[in-house]
This record gives sequence, structure tokens and C-alpha cells, in this order.
Amino acid sequence: MSSIRFYILASLAERGPMHGHALVALAEQEHVHEWTDISVGGLYGAARRLAAEGLIEAVRTEKQGNYPERQVFGITDAGREALRALRRDMLAELSWRHDPVDLAISSLDPDTLDELETVIRDRRERLQAILEHQIAHRERIRPYLTEAEWLSTRHGLHRLQAELDWHDELLAAVPDIVRDERTRKNQKDS
Repeated sequence: MSSIRFYILASLAERGPMHGHALVALAEQEHVHEWTDISVGGLYGAARRLAAEGLIEAVRTEKQGNYPERQVFGITDAGREALRALRRDMLAELSWRHDPVDLAISSLDPDTLDELETVIRDRRERLQAILEHQIAHRERIRPYLTEAEWLSTRHGLHRLQAELDWHDELLAAVPDIVRDERTRKNQKDS
């Protein structure tokens, strides 16, 4: 599933033809890099790929002032079909990536068990700081968002809160984890 492809196709379908710089400016204005997995700098390359696939096409060339000529792209009929399919798939698909911390916890170094609680507390504090920053930022941009955009940005906040809750659970279990790991090491050594 490609968020960047969806973003370009949806932007052109909703707002009409535009050149790459206008797409980048729109993405920056909408702060998509803060609530999606879209890299704003990747929009140019993605637009070129969409054009090569026939999902968007150059509809005209513009030249303003001293700026170089810019190709203005519009969505094609094939692009509209692809957008419908992407939208349907993105709404239906669940996307969840595993966190490497899970693997690390399941295979701890017996020689560094005394550091475990500090490392986990540090992770939790960093997550808490991210959540607080994101909440404050979302409140600042709230007046500029539609209800759907507002809910979309809040999805990330809920995921962060769930991470914090899990870290609290992990911290509470650290003594038991350390005890189990030491017992396992002693059994292995004997």
C-alpha cells in the first residue's frame, strides 16, 4: 500500500492539475509528514513514476518569472480507477509493524539485566515526550483540519498512548523478567 501514490492521486483528483512544487507545498501545508508515512521530498519521484504508469499525465507546461518550466500534471481515467482501488484497500487493510523491542526483550543479555529497567524507562519517557509534543501540535493545527483529518491525526495519538500503556506493563514486569532470566542463566550454567 503506497500512501504517497494515494496522496498524489487524491490531491490531483480533488484539487485539479498541479505541478510537483505545488504538490510539495500542499503536502507541507497539510503537514502530511507528521501524521502519515509520506516523505514530502519523495513526491517528485513518485509523481514521475505515476506518470510513467499512465496514472497521471502532463496537461500543460507553466513558466512563471525566473523559475524553470514546470510540467503540470492531471489525473487520468486510469489514475481515477487506481485511486478508487487504493482508497478501498487502504480503508480495509490493517497495517501493523512489529517493534524490534519485542525481539530484544525475548532475548536479553544476562550480563546487562540490571540496565533493563533504566532502558525501558528511557524509552517510555521518550514516547511520553513525543505524545505530549504531538498533542500540543495537533491542538495548534485543529482549526485548519476537517473532521476526517482531525480523526486521522488522532489515530497516531491513540497508538502512542497504547505504547505508553504497554511500557507501563513492561516496567511492572521487569522484576519478574530479571528473575526469570537469572534463573534460566543459572540453570544453563549448572
